[in-house]
Amino acid sequence: MNNQQLENKVCDDATQVKKDVTTLVGDSAVRLGRLEDQVNQATGKAKVDITTWVGSNASQLSEGLEKASSDAKVAVVTAAAAVKKDVGHGLSQYNAKAQEVADRVPGDLGKRAARYPWVAMSIALIAGIVLGVLISPPPQHAR
Repeated sequence: MNNQQLENKVCDDATQVKKDVTTLVGDSAVRLGRLEDQVNQATGKAKVDITTWVGSNASQLSEGLEKASSDAKVAVVTAAAAVKKDVGHGLSQYNAKAQEVADRVPGDLGKRAARYPWVAMSIALIAGIVLGVLISPPPQHAR
């Protein structure tokens, strides 16, 4: 092979390489465009899925909080009604016992206590303090 033939061969090979590189660049551009479209579709679908998921979970959380709040309100109302009933029953029992004791005391003390409630309350307070002092244990000294 002579120089002229070698030059022609190199020229033909360079032209073929240039043509192959142009084809390769074109194919790469097409593939890159397809990849970009796929990424955009996947991103859009992921965005829709995440938005739907967040909305659904927020709705479920809101419903759960509303149910818990409603249940708590019902429990409080029920407990308050039970306490009111128990206190009313206890007070009526206490009043009945107090009336029994007042009826047993001679000399119409119950009627006088009703006429002068501040005196009756003062006497009851003093009697309570005296009983408290008598019943309470003596203070213990630290050793």
